[in-house]
Amino acid sequence: MTLSELLTFILATTLLVTSPGPNGVLIARIVPVSGRAAGFAAIAGFFTAFYIHGTLSILGISIILMQSATAFTLVKLAGAAYLFWVGTKSLYAAWKGTSALAAVPPAQRARSLRRAYVEGLLTNGLNPKVSMFYLAVFPQFIPVGAHPVATAFELVFIHSMINVVWFSAIVLLLSRLTSMTRGESFQRWLKGLTGVVFIAFGLKLARYQPAS
Repeated sequence: MTLSELLTFILATTLLVTSPGPNGVLIARIVPVSGRAAGFAAIAGFFTAFYIHGTLSILGISIILMQSATAFTLVKLAGAAYLFWVGTKSLYAAWKGTSALAAVPPAQRARSLRRAYVEGLLTNGLNPKVSMFYLAVFPQFIPVGAHPVATAFELVFIHSMINVVWFSAIVLLLSRLTSMTRGESFQRWLKGLTGVVFIAFGLKLARYQPAS
């Protein structure tokens, strides 16, 4: 993978991670009542779920590539359609000016570290969008001649670490950071940029041809 490809992947995953979603909502609910440790436990659950999704996606991509060109084309087009949908949805949210994290109420009672971890694990583990993201972007960033499984797990590691860094910052600086990121101008800018990037990825994936 070239440096430009690596930076492109980091940009795409950073936009995905920092956009408002269920992970941010969970952290915003847990930390005010249960504290930093519970927030970090939830992040550990996120991290575990990414590797579960990554493993399933990598195995699925490998089987499809080896056994059926037609099936790969269908998955490729489905992935492109998913990226278009994410991009279009983000552009619409930027135009409308809504915030997914507005007025997130804190949890009603404190969570144990184990419960916070399980909630983080389930929040991501039961979210098919994570696997769809991996299925859509992995083929574009695995260079010809590279070991596909090793390279794909490197991408999973990068994605998971971006999550760890971002949500750790939110846990540590929750009151100040969330007030900034919930601002309407920031949300509209982030959503607009995310929409443009993901539509571009959809176009790239629709034209992608695996090496024979």
